[in-house]
Amino acid sequence: MKKFTLILTALTAFQSGLMAQSKTQTVDAANSSIHWLGKKVTGQHEGFIQLKSGALEMENGQLTGGAFVVDMATLYSTDLQGESKANLEGHLKSDDFFGVAQHPEATFKIKNATKKSEGVYAINGEFTIKGITNPASFDMTVGENSATAKVVIDRSKFNIRYGSSSFFDNLGDKVIYDDFELDVTLKL
Repeated sequence: MKKFTLILTALTAFQSGLMAQSKTQTVDAANSSIHWLGKKVTGQHEGFIQLKSGALEMENGQLTGGAFVVDMATLYSTDLQGESKANLEGHLKSDDFFGVAQHPEATFKIKNATKKSEGVYAINGEFTIKGITNPASFDMTVGENSATAKVVIDRSKFNIRYGSSSFFDNLGDKVIYDDFELDVTLKL
Protein backbone atom coordinates (compact mmCIF):
# COMPACT_ATOMS: atom_id res chain seq x y z
CA MET A 1 0.00 0.00 0.00
CA LYS A 2 2.83 2.37 0.85
CA LYS A 3 4.40 1.72 -2.57
CA PHE A 4 1.06 2.41 -4.32
CA THR A 5 0.65 5.72 -2.45
CA LEU A 6 4.18 6.74 -3.39
CA ILE A 7 3.55 5.96 -7.09
CA LEU A 8 0.21 7.81 -7.03
CA THR A 9 1.86 10.83 -5.41
CA ALA A 10 4.65 10.80 -8.01
CA LEU A 11 2.15 10.57 -10.90
CA THR A 12 0.06 13.41 -9.48
CA ALA A 13 3.16 15.61 -9.10
CA PHE A 14 4.26 14.76 -12.67
CA GLN A 15 0.80 15.56 -14.06
CA SER A 16 0.67 18.84 -12.11
CA GLY A 17 4.07 19.75 -13.49
CA LEU A 18 2.87 19.13 -17.06
CA MET A 19 -0.27 21.18 -16.51
CA ALA A 20 1.74 24.05 -15.06
CA GLN A 21 3.86 24.16 -18.23
CA SER A 22 0.84 24.70 -20.55
CA LYS A 23 -1.05 27.95 -20.32
CA THR A 24 -3.83 29.72 -22.16
CA GLN A 25 -3.30 33.46 -22.19
CA THR A 26 -6.56 35.34 -22.80
CA VAL A 27 -6.20 38.42 -24.98
CA ASP A 28 -7.64 41.70 -23.70
CA ALA A 29 -9.88 42.27 -26.72
CA ALA A 30 -11.10 45.70 -25.63
CA ASN A 31 -7.55 47.10 -25.50
CA SER A 32 -6.19 45.27 -28.54
CA SER A 33 -6.26 46.83 -32.01
CA ILE A 34 -6.46 45.73 -35.63
CA HIS A 35 -5.62 48.45 -38.15
CA TRP A 36 -6.58 47.66 -41.75
CA LEU A 37 -5.25 49.17 -44.97
CA GLY A 38 -6.69 48.60 -48.45
CA LYS A 39 -5.14 50.03 -51.59
CA LYS A 40 -6.44 50.84 -55.04
CA VAL A 41 -4.87 52.32 -58.17
CA THR A 42 -5.95 55.85 -57.20
CA GLY A 43 -5.19 55.74 -53.46
CA GLN A 44 -6.00 53.85 -50.29
CA HIS A 45 -8.38 53.63 -47.35
CA GLU A 46 -7.68 52.61 -43.77
CA GLY A 47 -9.34 52.13 -40.41
CA PHE A 48 -9.84 49.70 -37.59
CA ILE A 49 -11.84 46.61 -36.74
CA GLN A 50 -12.35 45.21 -33.24
CA LEU A 51 -11.24 41.91 -31.87
CA LYS A 52 -14.15 40.11 -30.20
CA SER A 53 -12.11 37.49 -28.37
CA GLY A 54 -8.78 35.73 -28.50
CA ALA A 55 -6.28 33.55 -26.68
CA LEU A 56 -2.69 32.43 -27.12
CA GLU A 57 -1.59 28.93 -26.16
CA MET A 58 1.78 28.79 -24.44
CA GLU A 59 3.83 25.76 -23.46
CA ASN A 60 7.04 26.12 -21.44
CA GLY A 61 6.95 29.85 -22.19
CA GLN A 62 6.78 29.28 -25.97
CA LEU A 63 3.87 30.12 -28.28
CA THR A 64 2.22 26.95 -29.61
CA GLY A 65 -1.25 28.00 -30.77
CA GLY A 66 -4.17 30.35 -30.43
CA ALA A 67 -7.54 31.40 -31.78
CA PHE A 68 -9.18 34.75 -32.46
CA VAL A 69 -12.62 36.08 -33.40
CA VAL A 70 -13.09 39.46 -35.10
CA ASP A 71 -16.39 41.38 -34.97
CA MET A 72 -16.89 42.34 -38.63
CA ALA A 73 -19.70 44.78 -37.78
CA THR A 74 -17.15 47.05 -36.07
CA LEU A 75 -15.22 47.74 -39.29
CA TYR A 76 -14.77 51.49 -39.68
CA SER A 77 -12.73 53.97 -41.70
CA THR A 78 -10.43 56.61 -40.23
CA ASP A 79 -9.44 58.41 -43.45
CA LEU A 80 -12.87 59.74 -44.40
CA GLN A 81 -15.60 61.73 -42.68
CA GLY A 82 -19.31 62.33 -43.05
CA GLU A 83 -21.23 60.80 -45.94
CA SER A 84 -18.07 59.49 -47.66
CA LYS A 85 -17.12 57.61 -44.49
CA ALA A 86 -20.62 56.15 -44.11
CA ASN A 87 -20.69 55.10 -47.78
CA LEU A 88 -17.30 53.36 -47.60
CA GLU A 89 -18.14 51.54 -44.35
CA GLY A 90 -21.53 50.46 -45.72
CA HIS A 91 -19.94 49.20 -48.92
CA LEU A 92 -17.22 47.26 -47.07
CA LYS A 93 -19.90 45.60 -44.91
CA SER A 94 -22.06 44.77 -47.96
CA ASP A 95 -21.99 41.56 -49.96
CA ASP A 96 -19.58 43.23 -52.44
CA PHE A 97 -16.92 42.87 -49.75
CA PHE A 98 -17.34 41.18 -46.34
CA GLY A 99 -21.09 40.37 -46.28
CA VAL A 100 -21.33 41.24 -42.60
CA ALA A 101 -25.09 40.53 -42.33
CA GLN A 102 -24.50 36.85 -43.20
CA HIS A 103 -20.94 36.64 -41.84
CA PRO A 104 -20.73 38.77 -38.68
CA GLU A 105 -17.46 37.18 -37.55
CA ALA A 106 -14.10 36.32 -39.07
CA THR A 107 -11.70 33.96 -37.32
CA PHE A 108 -8.06 33.02 -37.24
CA LYS A 109 -6.66 29.82 -35.74
CA ILE A 110 -2.95 29.22 -35.22
CA LYS A 111 -2.12 25.72 -36.43
CA ASN A 112 1.55 25.91 -35.40
CA ALA A 113 4.13 28.44 -34.31
CA THR A 114 7.86 27.99 -34.88
CA LYS A 115 10.31 30.06 -32.87
CA LYS A 116 12.58 32.10 -35.17
CA SER A 117 14.38 34.15 -32.53
CA GLU A 118 13.71 35.44 -29.02
CA GLY A 119 10.01 36.37 -28.96
CA VAL A 120 9.55 36.04 -32.75
CA TYR A 121 7.50 33.19 -34.21
CA ALA A 122 6.66 32.02 -37.72
CA ILE A 123 2.89 31.52 -37.59
CA ASN A 124 0.96 29.11 -39.79
CA GLY A 125 -2.78 29.15 -39.44
CA GLU A 126 -6.16 29.54 -41.08
CA PHE A 127 -8.34 32.58 -41.65
CA THR A 128 -12.07 32.10 -42.11
CA ILE A 129 -13.70 35.08 -43.81
CA LYS A 130 -17.19 34.98 -45.37
CA GLY A 131 -17.37 31.30 -44.41
CA ILE A 132 -14.31 30.45 -46.53
CA THR A 133 -11.15 29.08 -44.89
CA ASN A 134 -7.66 29.57 -46.30
CA PRO A 135 -4.13 29.14 -44.92
CA ALA A 136 -2.01 32.10 -43.88
CA SER A 137 1.59 32.57 -42.74
CA PHE A 138 3.21 35.56 -41.06
CA ASP A 139 5.57 36.48 -38.23
CA MET A 140 4.34 37.37 -34.73
CA THR A 141 6.36 39.03 -32.00
CA VAL A 142 5.29 38.02 -28.50
CA GLY A 143 6.32 40.04 -25.46
CA GLU A 144 5.34 39.87 -21.82
CA ASN A 145 2.24 42.07 -22.16
CA SER A 146 1.57 42.20 -25.90
CA ALA A 147 1.92 40.48 -29.25
CA THR A 148 2.16 42.13 -32.66
CA ALA A 149 1.89 40.99 -36.25
CA LYS A 150 1.68 42.45 -39.73
CA VAL A 151 -0.56 40.29 -41.91
CA VAL A 152 -1.29 40.47 -45.64
CA ILE A 153 -4.50 38.78 -46.81
CA ASP A 154 -5.48 38.13 -50.43
CA ARG A 155 -9.21 38.96 -50.46
CA SER A 156 -9.76 37.12 -53.75
CA LYS A 157 -9.22 33.82 -51.92
CA PHE A 158 -12.33 34.62 -49.85
CA ASN A 159 -14.54 35.37 -52.86
CA ILE A 160 -14.32 39.13 -52.32
CA ARG A 161 -14.41 40.15 -55.97
CA TYR A 162 -15.51 43.78 -56.15
CA GLY A 163 -13.01 45.83 -58.20
CA SER A 164 -10.56 42.92 -58.40
CA SER A 165 -8.50 42.54 -61.56
CA SER A 166 -8.25 38.84 -60.67
CA PHE A 167 -11.91 38.49 -61.66
CA PHE A 168 -12.69 41.42 -63.98
CA ASP A 169 -10.99 42.91 -67.03
CA ASN A 170 -10.90 46.53 -68.17
CA LEU A 171 -11.31 48.08 -64.73
CA GLY A 172 -8.70 50.75 -65.49
CA ASP A 173 -8.22 53.10 -62.54
CA LYS A 174 -11.10 51.43 -60.67
CA VAL A 175 -8.93 48.45 -59.68
CA ILE A 176 -8.83 47.68 -55.96
CA TYR A 177 -5.81 45.55 -55.12
CA ASP A 178 -6.50 42.04 -53.83
CA ASP A 179 -4.08 42.25 -50.90
CA PHE A 180 -5.12 44.14 -47.80
CA GLU A 181 -2.97 44.61 -44.73
CA LEU A 182 -3.66 44.15 -41.04
CA ASP A 183 -1.45 45.64 -38.35
CA VAL A 184 -2.40 43.70 -35.21
CA THR A 185 -1.56 44.59 -31.62
CA LEU A 186 -2.81 42.15 -28.98
CA LYS A 187 -2.81 43.18 -25.33
CA LEU A 188 -2.22 40.25 -22.96
